[in-house]
Amino acid sequence: MNRITTGVIVSLLIMAAALAWTTDHYHGNAVKYKSQRDTATHKLTLANATITDMTKRQRDVAALDAKYTKELADAQTENADLQRRLASGGRVRVKGRCTVPASTTTASPG
Repeated sequence: MNRITTGVIVSLLIMAAALAWTTDHYHGNAVKYKSQRDTATHKLTLANATITDMTKRQRDVAALDAKYTKELADAQTENADLQRRLASGGRVRVKGRCTVPASTTTASPG
């Protein structure tokens, strides 16, 4: 009976060691995959934030472009109207302001 008991105990120890090794192996894999998942999630979050920021900037630039395009079209229309008036012999009044430079004293030759 002593040999049978020893054989059973050794078999149980071998099974426990195999179970411990298997558990450690799968635990290590789970930790590795969790780390990979966390890294991928972080990169995805950064990519989404970048896309959101770029989309916002693109909208801002498009609005600015539309504003300046409208201003340019309005100015070109006004210039074309003024050119038509001048070409048809009409008068165009231009408001302007000219500054007179401060008079400087000149040295007389001596």
